[in-house]
Amino acid sequence: MSNSTAKMSRIQLTAMVVGGMVGAGIFSLPRTFANATGPVGAVIAWVIAGIGMYTLARVFQHLAQRKPDLDAGVFMYAKEAFGDYPGFLSAFGYWIGSCIGNVSYWVLIKSTLGAFFPVFGDGNTLVAILVASVGIWLFHFLILRGVKQAAFINTVVTFAKVIPIIVFIVILAFAYKADMFSLNIQLAAQEGGIVQQVRATMLVTVFVFIGIEGASVYSRYAKKREDVGFATITGFCAVTALMVLVSMLPFAVLSRTDVAGMRQPSMAAVLEQIVGPWGGLFVSIGLVVSVLGAYLAWSLICAEVMFAAAKNKDMPLMFAKENANEVPANALWITNIIVQLLVASTYFSRDAFTLMLNLTSSMALIPYLFVAAYGVILARRGESYEVRPEERNRDLAFALVAVIYTVFMIIAGGLSYVLLSAVLYAPGTALYFWARRERGLPVFQGAVDIAIFAVTVIAAIAGVVGLATGYIAV
Repeated sequence: MSNSTAKMSRIQLTAMVVGGMVGAGIFSLPRTFANATGPVGAVIAWVIAGIGMYTLARVFQHLAQRKPDLDAGVFMYAKEAFGDYPGFLSAFGYWIGSCIGNVSYWVLIKSTLGAFFPVFGDGNTLVAILVASVGIWLFHFLILRGVKQAAFINTVVTFAKVIPIIVFIVILAFAYKADMFSLNIQLAAQEGGIVQQVRATMLVTVFVFIGIEGASVYSRYAKKREDVGFATITGFCAVTALMVLVSMLPFAVLSRTDVAGMRQPSMAAVLEQIVGPWGGLFVSIGLVVSVLGAYLAWSLICAEVMFAAAKNKDMPLMFAKENANEVPANALWITNIIVQLLVASTYFSRDAFTLMLNLTSSMALIPYLFVAAYGVILARRGESYEVRPEERNRDLAFALVAVIYTVFMIIAGGLSYVLLSAVLYAPGTALYFWARRERGLPVFQGAVDIAIFAVTVIAAIAGVVGLATGYIAV
């Protein structure tokens, strides 16, 4: 990026974090949580997710300050810690996971419209797919006009989309019924199996927190390096408060069974139950604005990750090309072609939104694990702690908790999503082959790389067999 490019302010970086995190997930939380658990299970789930994601946010903050030369941090940290092939897998996994997340946005928009126009169904009818396809390419050409314009639009949209969420929270707070809240606690307790209830919410909590690294991805645009850490922590705290309230307050105004049976986006359905049809319409409009804004933010992040990986020669060099507006055009083209193919594939899915939500979460966890592990390695070595050595133990503790959390989340997500992730990772390695051949380097650097590739291929084969036999349902 040339020096002529204006840098992003602290507010714009924070808006990238909030814009990335407040997307589709928050509008689906009431039903998702009510389906899985009651108020007590929800509190436990948020405590686990909050602590885990807070430590991860702190790792991103520390790495941004201690390794300012590592731009587009998500995959660069993996490369620095474990070598080229794990670095590539982190970049590819984060990129393809973000593409899948973008598909979930289109599915939810069409599902929202389906409440008013039945032709859209649950977001994966033929008409819904055609309309989403038009939207994909309209955004594509908007972004090709320039990243800075898109970042400005994202900042405006971020403020606009938080308004209906705050209105929802305020109305539910005034409608609060203590006896309803107590009843929902008692009924959930009678079901037993609190561990299973909490586990059922785990991948959802990952999904709604994805975007926490938005400022790190855009670190090369920051006016001041410390703004990256500020944006990450501020965005995390603000969005966490909103998400906890959105998922908990419905238990205090409606029965859990009623909320669990609502169509998505359930936030609109909850408000409609309390204030009438205008509530559902108000939230639905907010959702469309929110999701389109999040889609814009994530389209930028997808292209930026692919571009940064190509600039570092971990992806084919053709993806490092920028157009006259300094937009990574080739990276954007490949991103939107993949999104288009995935949108078309939702036609064959029974519950496209849930599938895309869980798969996005599963794909994001591997890159997050690499980031947390690099935080541990850096603190244990004492590297970059010459100036403030007293911070080393604190940073090590945060990084260790983040590692434990991400490993726990991968296990909690279940084997099916690990195998589905491998189905995407294994063929993606073809891009790594291509990039290595361009540089005249051997594809793998040692036995560890070969072992990682072998495990990925075996898991991918198991995933394909699982899909073919019906063991893995989509």
